[in-house]
Amino acid sequence: MHKNLLHAIDLALTGKWDDAHKVVQEYDTDATAAWIHAVLHKIEGDQDNSRYWYRRAGTEVTSLVGSESDGKQLPPGNSGSLQVP
Repeated sequence: MHKNLLHAIDLALTGKWDDAHKVVQEYDTDATAAWIHAVLHKIEGDQDNSRYWYRRAGTEVTSLVGSESDGKQLPPGNSGSLQVP
């Protein structure tokens, strides 16, 4: 995973949503960036946009209620490279 995407996660975790969003938009063809993008929109309540980015990430959307499950699953193509407490 690109270090800037990890930085986007850090930004999101500190409440800097706009900054995190700008970072992931720079990697619009990357599945991991699309997954992070989907989670950002999910948390802010933009379900339609979140669904779009989940599809771009190649991730099946089963529910857009809550966001805890996203913190426990890895984005597509990353087996163990994302550490979530």
